[in-house]
Amino acid sequence: MDYMKEYQEWLASPALSAEEKAELEAIRDDAKEIEARFFSQLEFGTAGLRGTMGAGLYKMNVHVIRHTTQAFAEVILNEGAEAAQRGVAVCFDCRNNSQTFAREAACVMAANGIRVRLFESLRPTPELSFAIREYGCIAGINITASHNPKEYNGYKVYWEDGAQLPPEHASQVSAKMQALDVFACVKTMDYDKAVAEGKIVLMGEETDEKFLAHALAQINDQSVIDAVADKFKMVYTPFHGTGYRLIPEALKRMGMKHVICVPEQMVIDGNFPTVVSPNPENPEGFYLAVDLAKANGADFILGSDPDADRVGLMVRTKDGEYKVLTGNQTGALLLDYVIAAKRRTGKMPANSGQGNVIMSFEESYGYMLGSFVRDKDAVTAAVAMTEMAAWYYSQGMTLADALDALYEKYGYYAEKTCNLVMPGLDGLKKMAGLMAGLRTNAPTEIQGVAVVQQKDYTDGSVVTVATGEKSAMELSGSNVLRYEMADGTSLIVRPSGTEPKVKVYILTSAESKEAAAGKVAKYSAWVDALKG
Repeated sequence: MDYMKEYQEWLASPALSAEEKAELEAIRDDAKEIEARFFSQLEFGTAGLRGTMGAGLYKMNVHVIRHTTQAFAEVILNEGAEAAQRGVAVCFDCRNNSQTFAREAACVMAANGIRVRLFESLRPTPELSFAIREYGCIAGINITASHNPKEYNGYKVYWEDGAQLPPEHASQVSAKMQALDVFACVKTMDYDKAVAEGKIVLMGEETDEKFLAHALAQINDQSVIDAVADKFKMVYTPFHGTGYRLIPEALKRMGMKHVICVPEQMVIDGNFPTVVSPNPENPEGFYLAVDLAKANGADFILGSDPDADRVGLMVRTKDGEYKVLTGNQTGALLLDYVIAAKRRTGKMPANSGQGNVIMSFEESYGYMLGSFVRDKDAVTAAVAMTEMAAWYYSQGMTLADALDALYEKYGYYAEKTCNLVMPGLDGLKKMAGLMAGLRTNAPTEIQGVAVVQQKDYTDGSVVTVATGEKSAMELSGSNVLRYEMADGTSLIVRPSGTEPKVKVYILTSAESKEAAAGKVAKYSAWVDALKG
């Protein structure tokens, strides 16, 4: 793509506002900045788009939103008249411009003859997943950048099953975006007119109530909460995001009497003024919650990210301090509890499958309970985690004690996620170069430990290093490398799909906590060397 030509076409477009033109005029003599903004379109994948906000083709702005939505609308229209009639659900989070972007997307869909259900105000991501299936929509759009810093926004897409867009449909949208002109192709209409004509229908409290009913139905043992509600205390923070209303409401309805919310972070603000990054993975973001927990003698702290699809915990330790649990630690604790609680209360199903699950989770703090949503869900996870913490409280244990008990039972596991941050256009090249280098010169030993297997998720290939034997695994199609080490450690390397960084995961176990920590430290040195 000729980025200077693209830059000039944007400057000349009557679609740009005076402010956008001024923003682009200001970089007229900065060829590197022009290249960074116009070298390509933002890449559209199964999770949609995500990028920093600003004027330009490789930025998040109303023109990119309209262009992407037009492409998505044409894919939906190709499904037939029934698909257009079923329509799309549209949601947005607390970020700067999110409501504007959501309305722009809704207006493009409406102008293309596709019915729209738009949330009247910001809502948690899982409620969109729920609404798609509840109202029989063909697809969904969510304007969110999840836990990214304030400079970002995103365009997340769903299909009729309430899950992220399938690869074949994502490829169709991407191809349409390449074929359609950013400005000339777009059909749109006035927002107020679309609402007045019923082409955009607003959703609100009625959908909240349906969603909350399903979330609260995931409680396994109400007697646990009832027994400790007078004394059991917890602290909650939404990090200025969409969990601010439904999560405290769900906890109140389940019978919690002492949910202490961080007042400064209950304020909706896309600038996230109290944190560097609104990410529940980062301990530093919980400093206000920790002070509040200590002052009130709270048992644990729960924080949801801005679009309330992920949740992080801090738990009180024996010395009265609070420590962050990793996503895997929380997932293991919760799964262990849910299985025990369902058995204890006779709610364990005879079997699962065919889209019906007890629980799913991912390393990066995403949890899904039940099957009424098909995405990560901080609202329902908050209910389940609070029930779990209450049960351990009734047993005279904190969640830190419960985790130690799991280690004693199953062995000592340790992990670390390392982030190699590589910002800007140069960063994209460095990220690609790092991955290419690991493929060209695949390591046979790391930190003096032999690599037993090299796995490449791009093509699903597996190489047994000692013999050179090649085989295939079930998973493929992702830019991920994995090394299985002779000491039982797994090392996973992948570029982030949402931020300018390469993520390296160290996963290990040992007979003692100290030995496991030693392995993590050893491999962390290798990760540091990857930075170059």
